[in-house]
Amino acid sequence: MWKRRVFPSLFGLAIVLLLCWVRIADPYPVQSLRDLTFDWYQRLAPREGADLPVRIVDIDEASLAEIGQWPWPRNTLAELTTRLTQLGAAAVVFDILFPEPDRVSPARLAEAIEADLPGALDLAAAGRLPDYDNMFAEALANSPSVLGFGVVSRGGTPPGVPKAGINLVNELNKERVLVPTIPGAAMPLPVLAAATYGLGSVSLEPGGTVGAIRRLPLLWRSGTELYPTLAIEALRIALQTDSIVAIADPIGFGTIQRVHVGGFTVPTTATGDLWLYYQQTPDDLYVSARDILGPDAGAFQNLIAGNIVLIGTSATGLLDIRGTSLGVNMPGVEIHAQAIQQILSGTYLARADWVGGLELLAFLLMGLFIIFATQFFGPLTVLVLGGVMGLAMAAGSWLAFRDGSVFGFENGGVLIDPSFPLLGTFIVYSAMIFFRFTITDADKRKIRSAFGFYVAPALLAQIEKNSGQLALGGETRELSVMFSDIRDFTTLSEGFVPHKLVTLLNTLFDALGNRITGELGTIDKFIGDAVMAFWNAPVEVPRHPLRACTAALQMRKTLVELNAVDAFRLKAEGHAMQEIYIRIGISTGEALVGNMGLETRFDYSCIGDTVNVASRVEGACKTIGYDITVVEATRAGAAELAFLEAGSIALKGKSRREAIHILVGDAELAATPGFQALQAAHAELLAAIRCGGDFDGAIDRCVALITFPDSLLANFYATIRKRHGDYLLDAPAAAEAGHGFTD
Repeated sequence: MWKRRVFPSLFGLAIVLLLCWVRIADPYPVQSLRDLTFDWYQRLAPREGADLPVRIVDIDEASLAEIGQWPWPRNTLAELTTRLTQLGAAAVVFDILFPEPDRVSPARLAEAIEADLPGALDLAAAGRLPDYDNMFAEALANSPSVLGFGVVSRGGTPPGVPKAGINLVNELNKERVLVPTIPGAAMPLPVLAAATYGLGSVSLEPGGTVGAIRRLPLLWRSGTELYPTLAIEALRIALQTDSIVAIADPIGFGTIQRVHVGGFTVPTTATGDLWLYYQQTPDDLYVSARDILGPDAGAFQNLIAGNIVLIGTSATGLLDIRGTSLGVNMPGVEIHAQAIQQILSGTYLARADWVGGLELLAFLLMGLFIIFATQFFGPLTVLVLGGVMGLAMAAGSWLAFRDGSVFGFENGGVLIDPSFPLLGTFIVYSAMIFFRFTITDADKRKIRSAFGFYVAPALLAQIEKNSGQLALGGETRELSVMFSDIRDFTTLSEGFVPHKLVTLLNTLFDALGNRITGELGTIDKFIGDAVMAFWNAPVEVPRHPLRACTAALQMRKTLVELNAVDAFRLKAEGHAMQEIYIRIGISTGEALVGNMGLETRFDYSCIGDTVNVASRVEGACKTIGYDITVVEATRAGAAELAFLEAGSIALKGKSRREAIHILVGDAELAATPGFQALQAAHAELLAAIRCGGDFDGAIDRCVALITFPDSLLANFYATIRKRHGDYLLDAPAAAEAGHGFTD
């Protein structure tokens, strides 16, 4: 019971608890699998597209070819800013860093050419040489502009006072807020930073990761100051509001719940991230910078007016291409644009803290079910049941993604991860099946241990396939049962000390047992000097009477060989008995065979009339005067062997006499002229006994025809002189079997 139920359950429970701990620890592989699952959801159902006032002025390959290599002179960027403002842009947002002065500005070049052109510095100081940085700053000051700063892990200085006023609600200490920190920043030139109206982080993820961008930090922290990301700052400038409000969880120890910008409320993760919900790139999202700087810029006013315009680059050589949940790469500027579009559309993805607990509970319930199911159902059934639960879990997760209102979230989808419950449940299933296999393998070893000494390897392999047959109980089937013991064993044992007698018996049983199992027989037990065996159980053995008789002949032959080499050391030790002889009786018929005994200790054995008859027939060998005797049913099942009829004898406990035959030899002997002549003479002897005739002469003729080696046949015929009554016609068993003569 412990092995079958309790111990596997404890093993499975330990696996479930271990996996629960892994889920709580949430290592990187678990996070990655969860992120990939949500990525697939977005690929199957991206955010629905809408005509939203967001555009990207793209510094693309065509722009570089037209205007020149990057970086462009700041006077060109000043012109770009001015034109966008004139076209009615609600915000002009640069997803570009400007940490250094313009190297091609004439005022800057004056220092380089002073040696070759004396007075250049004086011209610059007098303002007679244009300063492109100042020109760009002037353009920024005259437009709803936003510049970006980059978060760097080393070097740089933290940004100063933010342009936006960020109010934190439900949390007094900004240093406790769990938003990404700014170790250092690559800031715009002071002249540019002072001129712009907005300043936000262009960094897409803390630490500068290069993987797919799935979440965008809306807030960053440096000391006691909070700073917006570029997308939020762009939205603030476009809405012409001065402040951003961050709502902290009052009991969340600095976690963020949502961010307010103007009339927009943005739900966030605990660390202030927006879970990005991508849409396929709209056809009219991008406008080439070449077109805005060209003579026909007015033709694009309908795309620019009232729009938040982000300026960035998609040119391959400028290395601003990032992975996304859609499985396609995007320029970093488009990720900011998609974040703004998502906020404007009011479509979000939410993953509240309780969702992780729900996933853990789902896994726990599914894991416990698998543990229970594997105790009572087969692996395939459990796999199907687990698959149904897994499909239900996946379907529920998908529905939550498509419509979060089921969980009270009206503005989009709820992210529920089915990957860990499914994978964890499969691990539990695999572990339980492996454990079950281990137990089954142990059962097979037990079977092999229990039967390995008693049956042939071929039979043992079949038994292992049907180990369920080893339960208590049995079945009725036709068997061939053999009993064999040592002739005159009492006399033999008188001359032996116990340990030597045991050695003798072990030598004998080892040799005889191999002959039995070699013919696919099952050794039931050793009883003193006797061996009991049977055929056709626990698995079916075709022509089992022939197998049993062949084993008997092999046992006789083996014993002759052992005696010839004095294997029992009878001659060497001068024992009164120089050789060992055995008697064998075989009966064929129905018997009850199976495991008998206690639940914890049982033997595989057989009982019934057939078993009793085999024992009595073996005992009749002494009366018949021959070493191998069989009943009529056994002879009929091995008719090709050399048999001689031995009459019918009364068996103890039987109301009818039993027809008996002696087994003289194998099929080869049965086909020899010598045995056929003996067989014919033996038939004449039987006729003489039953019908009257020259009885003594018939016996003499039979003895004279014993031309093949058989030391017992002469003794067999000698006993017929004393027991010829066993051959008379009043033997009902013989008559019913179809042998003998009628009156």
